[in-house]
Amino acid sequence: MSNITVTHAESGLVTAEVLRTERVTPHMVRVTLGGGGLDRFEFKGFDQWFRLAVPVDDTTRFDNLPDRYGMAGWLKYLTLPKGTRPVIRNYTVRAYRSDPAELDIDFVVHGTSGVAAPWAAAAKAGDEIAFIDQGCGWKPVPSDWQLLVADETGLPAVAGILRDLPRDARGHAIIELFDFADQQELGAPEGFTVHWLLRDEGSAPGSAALPALAALEFEAGSVYAFTVGESALATGARRHLVSERGVPKSNVTFCGYWKRSAH
Repeated sequence: MSNITVTHAESGLVTAEVLRTERVTPHMVRVTLGGGGLDRFEFKGFDQWFRLAVPVDDTTRFDNLPDRYGMAGWLKYLTLPKGTRPVIRNYTVRAYRSDPAELDIDFVVHGTSGVAAPWAAAAKAGDEIAFIDQGCGWKPVPSDWQLLVADETGLPAVAGILRDLPRDARGHAIIELFDFADQQELGAPEGFTVHWLLRDEGSAPGSAALPALAALEFEAGSVYAFTVGESALATGARRHLVSERGVPKSNVTFCGYWKRSAH
Protein backbone atom coordinates (compact mmCIF):
# COMPACT_ATOMS: atom_id res chain seq x y z
CA MET A 1 0.00 0.00 0.00
CA SER A 2 1.10 3.56 -0.61
CA ASN A 3 -0.15 7.13 -0.75
CA ILE A 4 2.81 8.34 -2.83
CA THR A 5 1.83 10.19 -5.99
CA VAL A 6 3.52 8.96 -9.16
CA THR A 7 5.08 11.74 -11.25
CA HIS A 8 5.80 10.97 -14.90
CA ALA A 9 8.98 12.90 -15.67
CA GLU A 10 9.57 14.47 -19.09
CA SER A 11 12.84 12.54 -19.41
CA GLY A 12 10.85 9.41 -20.29
CA LEU A 13 12.80 6.18 -20.70
CA VAL A 14 16.47 6.75 -19.84
CA THR A 15 19.06 4.21 -20.98
CA ALA A 16 22.41 3.98 -19.23
CA GLU A 17 25.28 1.61 -18.66
CA VAL A 18 27.06 0.32 -15.59
CA LEU A 19 30.30 2.17 -14.88
CA ARG A 20 31.31 0.35 -11.71
CA THR A 21 30.00 -1.46 -8.65
CA GLU A 22 30.99 -1.34 -4.99
CA ARG A 23 29.92 -3.37 -1.96
CA VAL A 24 29.48 -0.47 0.46
CA THR A 25 28.36 -2.69 3.37
CA PRO A 26 28.12 -6.49 3.70
CA HIS A 27 24.58 -6.57 2.25
CA MET A 28 24.46 -3.38 0.14
CA VAL A 29 25.85 -3.17 -3.39
CA ARG A 30 26.15 0.26 -5.03
CA VAL A 31 25.85 0.29 -8.81
CA THR A 32 27.02 3.46 -10.56
CA LEU A 33 25.44 4.24 -13.92
CA GLY A 34 26.63 6.57 -16.65
CA GLY A 35 26.10 7.18 -20.35
CA GLY A 36 24.61 9.82 -22.60
CA GLY A 37 21.01 9.02 -21.68
CA LEU A 38 21.59 10.42 -18.19
CA ASP A 39 21.94 13.92 -19.67
CA ARG A 40 18.11 14.06 -19.83
CA PHE A 41 17.66 13.10 -16.19
CA GLU A 42 16.61 15.87 -13.79
CA PHE A 43 17.85 15.22 -10.27
CA LYS A 44 15.41 16.37 -7.58
CA GLY A 45 17.06 14.82 -4.53
CA PHE A 46 15.44 13.42 -1.39
CA ASP A 47 13.85 10.00 -2.10
CA GLN A 48 13.60 10.39 -5.89
CA TRP A 49 12.67 6.99 -7.30
CA PHE A 50 12.29 5.28 -10.65
CA ARG A 51 11.06 2.15 -12.41
CA LEU A 52 14.21 0.16 -13.14
CA ALA A 53 14.13 -2.21 -16.12
CA VAL A 54 16.33 -5.10 -15.03
CA PRO A 55 17.68 -7.44 -17.73
CA VAL A 56 16.85 -11.11 -17.28
CA ASP A 57 19.45 -12.44 -19.72
CA ASP A 58 21.30 -11.49 -22.91
CA THR A 59 18.07 -11.43 -24.94
CA THR A 60 16.51 -8.59 -22.88
CA ARG A 61 15.65 -5.46 -24.89
CA PHE A 62 15.11 -1.86 -23.76
CA ASP A 63 14.50 -0.13 -27.10
CA ASN A 64 10.81 -1.09 -27.23
CA LEU A 65 9.86 -0.10 -23.68
CA PRO A 66 7.27 2.66 -23.09
CA ASP A 67 8.39 6.16 -22.10
CA ARG A 68 5.84 6.27 -19.27
CA TYR A 69 4.66 3.70 -16.78
CA GLY A 70 1.01 4.67 -16.48
CA MET A 71 -1.80 2.35 -17.52
CA ALA A 72 -1.07 2.69 -21.24
CA GLY A 73 2.65 2.09 -20.65
CA TRP A 74 1.93 -0.94 -18.47
CA LEU A 75 -0.32 -2.46 -21.12
CA LYS A 76 2.35 -1.89 -23.78
CA TYR A 77 4.91 -3.53 -21.53
CA LEU A 78 2.70 -6.60 -21.09
CA THR A 79 2.45 -7.04 -24.87
CA LEU A 80 6.23 -7.32 -25.27
CA PRO A 81 7.59 -10.82 -25.94
CA LYS A 82 8.38 -12.49 -22.63
CA GLY A 83 11.71 -13.66 -23.96
CA THR A 84 12.98 -10.10 -24.40
CA ARG A 85 11.03 -8.29 -21.66
CA PRO A 86 12.98 -6.93 -18.65
CA VAL A 87 11.67 -7.16 -15.11
CA ILE A 88 10.47 -3.85 -13.60
CA ARG A 89 11.41 -2.97 -10.03
CA ASN A 90 11.28 0.29 -8.04
CA TYR A 91 14.49 1.83 -6.73
CA THR A 92 15.74 5.10 -5.23
CA VAL A 93 18.45 7.42 -6.49
CA ARG A 94 21.16 7.12 -3.82
CA ALA A 95 23.29 9.92 -5.29
CA TYR A 96 23.72 11.87 -8.52
CA ARG A 97 26.65 13.80 -9.96
CA SER A 98 26.26 15.99 -13.02
CA ASP A 99 29.75 16.43 -14.50
CA PRO A 100 30.01 13.85 -15.87
CA ALA A 101 26.50 12.47 -15.27
CA GLU A 102 26.62 9.56 -12.84
CA LEU A 103 23.82 7.96 -10.82
CA ASP A 104 24.23 5.63 -7.85
CA ILE A 105 21.71 2.93 -6.89
CA ASP A 106 22.00 0.89 -3.67
CA PHE A 107 20.70 -2.69 -3.78
CA VAL A 108 20.09 -4.85 -0.72
CA VAL A 109 21.76 -8.16 -1.57
CA HIS A 110 20.74 -10.96 0.77
CA GLY A 111 20.68 -14.43 -0.73
CA THR A 112 19.99 -15.34 -4.35
CA SER A 113 16.23 -14.78 -4.57
CA GLY A 114 14.66 -12.16 -6.78
CA VAL A 115 15.97 -10.53 -9.95
CA ALA A 116 17.34 -7.06 -9.19
CA ALA A 117 19.66 -7.95 -6.30
CA PRO A 118 21.36 -10.88 -8.10
CA TRP A 119 21.73 -8.65 -11.16
CA ALA A 120 23.42 -5.95 -9.06
CA ALA A 121 25.71 -8.47 -7.38
CA ALA A 122 26.90 -9.73 -10.78
CA ALA A 123 26.81 -6.43 -12.72
CA LYS A 124 29.94 -5.37 -14.55
CA ALA A 125 31.09 -2.28 -16.43
CA GLY A 126 29.33 -1.91 -19.77
CA ASP A 127 26.12 -3.71 -18.81
CA GLU A 128 23.06 -1.90 -20.18
CA ILE A 129 20.11 -0.82 -18.04
CA ALA A 130 17.13 1.53 -18.35
CA PHE A 131 14.76 3.38 -16.03
CA ILE A 132 11.78 5.74 -15.94
CA ASP A 133 11.94 8.59 -13.41
CA GLN A 134 8.87 8.78 -11.14
CA GLY A 135 9.67 11.79 -8.95
CA CYS A 136 9.76 12.07 -5.16
CA GLY A 137 7.52 10.54 -2.52
CA TRP A 138 8.80 13.01 0.09
CA LYS A 139 6.14 15.73 0.06
CA PRO A 140 6.30 17.39 3.48
CA VAL A 141 3.51 19.52 4.88
CA PRO A 142 4.32 22.43 7.22
CA SER A 143 5.42 20.93 10.54
CA ASP A 144 7.68 21.54 13.51
CA TRP A 145 9.68 18.33 13.09
CA GLN A 146 10.00 15.23 10.89
CA LEU A 147 9.91 11.50 11.56
CA LEU A 148 11.39 8.84 9.27
CA VAL A 149 10.79 5.10 9.72
CA ALA A 150 12.31 2.46 7.43
CA ASP A 151 13.90 -0.94 7.10
CA GLU A 152 17.03 -1.72 5.06
CA THR A 153 15.17 -1.37 1.75
CA GLY A 154 14.10 2.13 2.75
CA LEU A 155 17.61 3.13 3.87
CA PRO A 156 18.57 4.73 0.51
CA ALA A 157 15.42 6.89 0.62
CA VAL A 158 16.01 7.94 4.23
CA ALA A 159 19.66 8.68 3.46
CA GLY A 160 18.69 10.93 0.56
CA ILE A 161 16.12 12.78 2.65
CA LEU A 162 18.50 13.36 5.55
CA ARG A 163 21.16 14.57 3.11
CA ASP A 164 18.84 17.12 1.47
CA LEU A 165 16.87 18.40 4.47
CA PRO A 166 17.56 21.98 5.60
CA ARG A 167 20.40 21.95 8.09
CA ASP A 168 18.13 23.40 10.78
CA ALA A 169 15.60 20.55 10.44
CA ARG A 170 14.99 18.42 13.51
CA GLY A 171 13.41 15.07 14.20
CA HIS A 172 14.02 11.33 14.42
CA ALA A 173 14.97 8.59 11.97
CA ILE A 174 14.18 5.00 13.00
CA ILE A 175 16.06 2.55 10.78
CA GLU A 176 15.73 -1.21 11.23
CA LEU A 177 18.37 -3.59 9.82
CA PHE A 178 18.96 -7.34 9.87
CA ASP A 179 22.72 -6.73 10.25
CA PHE A 180 24.25 -3.80 12.15
CA ALA A 181 27.21 -3.95 9.76
CA ASP A 182 24.95 -2.38 7.11
CA GLN A 183 24.85 1.00 8.84
CA GLN A 184 25.97 3.96 6.71
CA GLU A 185 27.06 7.54 7.26
CA LEU A 186 23.91 9.58 6.61
CA GLY A 187 24.83 13.25 6.88
CA ALA A 188 21.76 14.03 8.98
CA PRO A 189 21.13 17.56 10.28
CA GLU A 190 22.43 18.12 13.81
CA GLY A 191 18.85 18.34 15.10
CA PHE A 192 18.10 14.77 14.00
CA THR A 193 18.50 11.67 16.16
CA VAL A 194 19.14 8.49 14.17
CA HIS A 195 18.01 5.28 15.88
CA TRP A 196 19.69 2.19 14.39
CA LEU A 197 17.80 -0.98 15.34
CA LEU A 198 18.56 -4.65 14.80
CA ARG A 199 15.72 -7.15 14.35
CA ASP A 200 16.19 -10.71 15.48
CA GLU A 201 17.14 -13.29 12.88
CA GLY A 202 14.01 -14.70 11.26
CA SER A 203 11.77 -12.00 12.73
CA ALA A 204 9.38 -10.03 10.55
CA PRO A 205 10.44 -6.58 9.34
CA GLY A 206 9.03 -4.01 11.74
CA SER A 207 9.53 -6.24 14.79
CA ALA A 208 12.13 -3.79 16.09
CA ALA A 209 11.03 -0.52 14.42
CA LEU A 210 7.36 -0.57 15.41
CA PRO A 211 7.94 -1.06 19.16
CA ALA A 212 10.62 1.64 19.03
CA LEU A 213 8.15 3.98 17.34
CA ALA A 214 5.52 3.22 19.98
CA ALA A 215 8.04 4.02 22.73
CA LEU A 216 9.41 7.17 21.09
CA GLU A 217 8.90 10.38 23.05
CA PHE A 218 7.50 12.81 20.52
CA GLU A 219 8.91 16.29 20.05
CA ALA A 220 6.71 19.28 20.80
CA GLY A 221 4.57 20.58 17.96
CA SER A 222 3.32 19.04 14.73
CA VAL A 223 5.08 16.25 12.86
CA TYR A 224 5.39 15.15 9.24
CA ALA A 225 6.15 11.43 8.98
CA PHE A 226 7.61 9.32 6.19
CA THR A 227 7.50 5.55 6.62
CA VAL A 228 8.72 3.07 3.99
CA GLY A 229 10.00 -0.47 3.63
CA GLU A 230 8.28 -3.82 3.99
CA SER A 231 4.51 -3.42 3.66
CA ALA A 232 3.59 -4.38 7.23
CA LEU A 233 6.20 -1.99 8.63
CA ALA A 234 5.05 0.95 6.49
CA THR A 235 1.34 0.45 7.10
CA GLY A 236 1.84 -0.45 10.77
CA ALA A 237 3.75 2.76 11.42
CA ARG A 238 1.08 4.81 9.67
CA ARG A 239 -1.67 3.07 11.65
CA HIS A 240 0.11 3.80 14.94
CA LEU A 241 0.73 7.45 14.07
CA VAL A 242 -2.85 8.12 13.00
CA SER A 243 -4.74 5.96 15.51
CA GLU A 244 -2.52 6.16 18.59
CA ARG A 245 -0.73 9.48 18.20
CA GLY A 246 -3.46 11.49 16.51
CA VAL A 247 -1.32 12.52 13.56
CA PRO A 248 -3.48 13.70 10.62
CA LYS A 249 -3.43 11.29 7.67
CA SER A 250 -2.28 14.15 5.46
CA ASN A 251 0.89 14.37 7.59
CA VAL A 252 1.97 10.78 6.89
CA THR A 253 3.54 9.55 3.66
CA PHE A 254 3.89 5.77 3.53
CA CYS A 255 4.80 3.14 0.97
CA GLY A 256 5.27 -0.62 1.12
CA TYR A 257 8.37 -1.26 -1.00
CA TRP A 258 8.01 -5.02 -0.75
CA LYS A 259 5.90 -7.68 0.95
CA ARG A 260 7.29 -10.50 3.07
CA SER A 261 6.34 -13.97 1.95
CA ALA A 262 4.07 -15.92 4.27
CA HIS A 263 6.36 -18.93 3.93
